[in-house]
Amino acid sequence: MASNANSLQNNHFDGLLHDVVTLLQQLIATPSFSREESGTATLIEYFFERRQIPMQRSGNNVWATNQYFDPDKPSILLNSHHDTVRPNSAYTRDPFHPEIVEDKLYGLGSNDAGGPLVALIAAFLHFYNNPDLPYNLVLAATAEEEISGSGGIESIWPLLPPIEFAIVGEPTLCQMATAEKGLMVLDCIAKGQAGHAAREEGVNAIYAALPDIEWFRTYAFPKQSEALGAMKMSVTIIGAGSQHNVVPAECRFTVDVRVTDAYTLEETLAIIRQNVRCEVQPRSLRIRPSGIAADHPLVQAATQLGIRQYGSPTTSDQALIPVPSVKIGPGDSARSHSADEFIFVEEIQQGVEVYVGLLQLVMQSSFRLRSITE
Repeated sequence: MASNANSLQNNHFDGLLHDVVTLLQQLIATPSFSREESGTATLIEYFFERRQIPMQRSGNNVWATNQYFDPDKPSILLNSHHDTVRPNSAYTRDPFHPEIVEDKLYGLGSNDAGGPLVALIAAFLHFYNNPDLPYNLVLAATAEEEISGSGGIESIWPLLPPIEFAIVGEPTLCQMATAEKGLMVLDCIAKGQAGHAAREEGVNAIYAALPDIEWFRTYAFPKQSEALGAMKMSVTIIGAGSQHNVVPAECRFTVDVRVTDAYTLEETLAIIRQNVRCEVQPRSLRIRPSGIAADHPLVQAATQLGIRQYGSPTTSDQALIPVPSVKIGPGDSARSHSADEFIFVEEIQQGVEVYVGLLQLVMQSSFRLRSITE
């Protein structure tokens, strides 16, 4: 009897894997640059419609809930994105031709984040028609992640059911990021005074900017994050002057600031303004650091499954999700945005199994907690 049950389980997962790999191939074949994801959003709609699963759509965001959704139960969000960056010039393959070669599925967005997205969809389908779940499941395939756009997860958050916590699908080799750095981009202006370069005239704004640039390069914030380590600031763009014989009156430069949970974005900005002379203007204060408690059921489930946990230096839609969350998924972040992007089909299978395993353990812990309190 046990072997028959295992056979049925294997057949079930094989069917799910085939369906979602086929969906991923269709997504790859459909260009979906950020803010241009209408085609892939429609494909995801059709995928659910063919399975008679009701879904909702706003802009290029599509979401669905489990069949026996109960508003009195807490909800878990399963979220990943279907937008992509533009292919770079080093591609040797057609980025929109989904080809499987030696278990590698090639194509733009296959790894970031098509593989995690379809693995989350498979996990959602696995639990979809279970009438006894202690949690609701909300699957959201969202837009504009690659540009942290306002038309993605942030735009539909008020339309979703209240979310208790979230799993964000990104390529992490199925390791779990329990914390993630935030991002603040600063536009800085050092002021000088124009003058003729041949005479002792003016105040060179480039020279005025140098002490501030050196401060950004060398400053170490006193507090460090246990999960994410030190903050990091990098001057990444600079521009000044209009012609060779004129002392420039302005020097503009851009600073990329990776913020940990040791400081809020507002605290970080205040420290910077106290230490530099240039004008400092943040582009936004939206991309905040995120994390989750060590005793959270998701983290405990990962520990039980032997999943490595770490703090992530890169940002994702976690920054825009205002509840506890983790980032985990099949694929490798090192392949993201690279030429001839690919994901192993076996990695997608592993992703499905990891997502299902995590959710099963979280569900079981909820049942145990409920039986104790009752």
